[in-house]
Amino acid sequence: MFDIQEELKKLPNCPGVYIMHDDKDNIIYVGKAINLHNRVRSYFRKNIGRGPQIDKMVSLISRFEYIVTDSELEALVLENNLIKEHSPKYNTMLKDDKTYPYIKVTMGEEYPRVLFSRQMKKDRSRYFGPYTSATAVKDTIELINKLYQLRTCNRNLPRDCGNDRACLNYHIKQCLAPCQGNITREAYQERVKKALDFLNGSYQETLRELEEKMRKASEDLEFEEAIRYRDLFNSVKQIASKQKITDSDGEDKDIIAVAAQDQDAVVQVFFVRDGKLIGREHFYMTHVSDTPRTQILLDFVKQFYAGTPFIPKELMLQEEIEDAEVIEQWLTKRKGSRVYIRVPKIGSKEKLVELAAKNAMLVLSQDKERIRREEGRTIGAVKEIGSLLGLDHVDRMEAFDISNISGFANVGSMVVFEKGKPKRSDYRKFKIKTVSGPDDYACMREVLTRRFVHGMEEQKELEEKNFESALGSFTKFPDLLLMDGGKGQVNIALQVLEELGLTIPVCGMVKDDNHNTRGLYYNNEEIEISRSSEGFKLITRIQDEAHRFAIEYHRSLRSKAQVKSVLDEIPGVGPSRRKALMRRFRSIEEVKNADVETLAGLDEIPESVARGIYEFFHH
Repeated sequence: MFDIQEELKKLPNCPGVYIMHDDKDNIIYVGKAINLHNRVRSYFRKNIGRGPQIDKMVSLISRFEYIVTDSELEALVLENNLIKEHSPKYNTMLKDDKTYPYIKVTMGEEYPRVLFSRQMKKDRSRYFGPYTSATAVKDTIELINKLYQLRTCNRNLPRDCGNDRACLNYHIKQCLAPCQGNITREAYQERVKKALDFLNGSYQETLRELEEKMRKASEDLEFEEAIRYRDLFNSVKQIASKQKITDSDGEDKDIIAVAAQDQDAVVQVFFVRDGKLIGREHFYMTHVSDTPRTQILLDFVKQFYAGTPFIPKELMLQEEIEDAEVIEQWLTKRKGSRVYIRVPKIGSKEKLVELAAKNAMLVLSQDKERIRREEGRTIGAVKEIGSLLGLDHVDRMEAFDISNISGFANVGSMVVFEKGKPKRSDYRKFKIKTVSGPDDYACMREVLTRRFVHGMEEQKELEEKNFESALGSFTKFPDLLLMDGGKGQVNIALQVLEELGLTIPVCGMVKDDNHNTRGLYYNNEEIEISRSSEGFKLITRIQDEAHRFAIEYHRSLRSKAQVKSVLDEIPGVGPSRRKALMRRFRSIEEVKNADVETLAGLDEIPESVARGIYEFFHH
């Protein structure tokens, strides 16, 4: 159980990003902080006038997590990445898809330009950033163009050379006019190289030059020039603190670091996709006493990437591991394209590995007990169920349920748990097509048949295309099938699997007279399970989740059917007009309360039909 008050005491006094979860483990808010300890604690103080929206969000928080960073700048950019990735419900102020500025050098052109950009594309250009100050970026671009006299026009060179006069920048000595052939391509490229060196961090010489010009202008009483050089000097210093949360190469990579202590170790993985750090996950490893860190890394890489469906182009590790070349070949074969294992020594990539190591140590030192409890509740519970049933390996479990009212709107639900946690992206709903009455067995037969036939078709498509990664949620079959019932439901599942030539263990969740789970039905036997065990609690959670998911789907269909039946009774209201009404009004009650003028205000509803709708509800 996540104790918020206890976890608040563990918050570090450093910058970072915090992530709020609700009781269904959905991310509902992502924020940044200069000081995580002070910022996160502030949400849980009473009577501080935060407003109803924040109060509502706080009331839904079930747990929180955080990622420490080296600066507020990094926290800001990471916050942006995470919000775009997860779209949390309460981050409404960032729903405008704000992007941060980059400096773009158009290396695909013969005479490259240095430009301001809000997007980083996979083209031949070089990108630097992102930065948080657009003004500083523009000042720096201006400075670079003044220092190296690069072009800013969009002419196609050398094709358009001499077609028009040189622009104003040439006359004020801010461009060497390659459009007039005044500089060779080689000489121009040398200036571009100096600009790239500056953007890569070699700015000390430029700062010294600016400082000297500022001093000289001041001595010569040219105060306006001195102020201009001072402002440019400050702008260069500001963007020289380039953050490292986003990598400019736009590749997919995993950044891996480990922290070990006594018998335990935590491996922290940062997931970089398209150059952006979009998330992280930590993995708890036990029994590592006296084991070298390199061996822990090696064991983790082998175990984790043997099971994960996605393999990035690059693994950035904290230290060198043995058999790196062999593992590269193995990963390359699994991915179908080249995979690299690297250990960065300098620069921003090395800083990212340091950041992962810092977060691993924080998790290890502050969350050891919580991680153990969570593993017992999830992975430990799964192992307990597997042991109870005599199964060597249980990871993915799927549970099914049927919902209806006297055979009306029969629906089925499929929920998926992996490693003891719900995998909601793989949940599926089934609207029963072949059963019209209240026959749960027939409905379950249809649902299971559709689920596994679809999965077999997806697997065949993968084989034909020689892919290893799954196309959809049906491709991966469960290690254990859980049926919401006893012998009858289990036998239906076994029949479907036999007909399709599949061998998957099937277990029934047997209920007592009060509709509470009392045990498991497996291999024609009812197996008792302790109500206080983590395995029993997990079974109950899975059963409740399958039931909830089916009920919600059935309720939504029933509601739609009711809406349809009422509106369809009104003369002149067909499918298109019914849709128009429901787009404009949120409920039948709102349609009923609308006057003729309001109803006729819809493009699809003529006045005669509007009057008919009004009279239908009021006569």
